[in-house]
Amino acid sequence: MVKAEVFSKTGVKSAQSAELPADIFGVQIKNTVLMNQAYRAYLANGRSVNAKTLTRGLVRGGGKKPWRQKGTGRARFGSSRVPIWRGGGITFGPTGNENFTIKLPLKAKRLAIRQALSTKADSGAVKIIETFDCPNGTVKPTIELLKKMQASGKVLLVVSLKDQLVDRATRNISDLKAVQAKYLNTFDIINADHILISRKSLEVIENWLGKTTAKFKVEKAELGVKT
Repeated sequence: MVKAEVFSKTGVKSAQSAELPADIFGVQIKNTVLMNQAYRAYLANGRSVNAKTLTRGLVRGGGKKPWRQKGTGRARFGSSRVPIWRGGGITFGPTGNENFTIKLPLKAKRLAIRQALSTKADSGAVKIIETFDCPNGTVKPTIELLKKMQASGKVLLVVSLKDQLVDRATRNISDLKAVQAKYLNTFDIINADHILISRKSLEVIENWLGKTTAKFKVEKAELGVKT
């Protein structure tokens, strides 16, 4: 049984703890390589390909032969833009067309997220908040909430809906990242020191990663209903 501390929307700790679903927060980690692959895939898929070099055919100039073919005693060259000359082209340099993306199966991605959540829940880093309320989108109540919950270091706030008010209330706080529940990823989970999950977002996570979703699809298939 996996339990987590519960806090009100103002940061007051409740006397009762919340029971987290074991199929999401209590997974036995047998394959640590999977989390590493999901972590690297997140970084690789967000990598921008900006580096680009010019080959000898793209470098401007060099159309005239530097000197005549014979009779000078020097090596023969047909262009001053050869790679071994200063100002020449680059051999085997980046072209800007490289593809660094790493593809993982959907089941592997979800299992990696379950493993990461289980690791954090086992260390007591997962906390449940009734709701994240920011009616005016101001930063001060968010800072006070984190202090009351003793959430220091890198904090990951999981909400059911990340609207403009939530973004305004969290984006200017260092080491705090707000993410919508359906966009949870292994990278953010592993890097977080504390994970604050609202009640509604916890329901979204259960429907997304829990076993009940798979059972529901099986029941529909047995009844002949298209999913």
